[in-house]
Amino acid sequence: MVKKYYEPPKQSGQGQVFDSLFLLIIIYAVLLLPIVLGLTAGKTVTQAPENITWETLGQNPVMQKQWEKLGMTAENAAEYITARFDYTINPVALIITAVVIIGYFVLMLRLSDKEYRDVIHEKFD
Repeated sequence: MVKKYYEPPKQSGQGQVFDSLFLLIIIYAVLLLPIVLGLTAGKTVTQAPENITWETLGQNPVMQKQWEKLGMTAENAAEYITARFDYTINPVALIITAVVIIGYFVLMLRLSDKEYRDVIHEKFD
C-alpha cells in the first residue's frame, strides 16, 4: 500500500504579498498605538532632597568628577540622580494580556489541528 504524503496547501504570490503586508501593518499598529494613545511606560517619581549637594545625592568624589566632566552641577544632575521609575503593575491589564496570549495559543492549536494530525500520520504511522 502506498503512503499518501502530506501536501501543504498552495498559496498564490498575491496571497503571500497580502499576508506579508497585513502582518507588517498589524505589527506597526501594535507598536505605534500605545504611543499614540499615551499608554507608554509608567511615570518616574523624583524625590530630590531640600539641600542639593553631591553628598545628599549619594555621589562620591569619583562620581562627582564624572558628572562635572559632563558639564553638570549638583543642581542639574539631581533631576537624573533622583528620578525613580514607578514599577506598579496593573493586575487587570496583566490578566487581560495573559488571557489574550493563552487564547491566541489555543486558537492556533485548534485551527492547526488537522494539519498537525496529517503531518503526524505521515511521519509516524
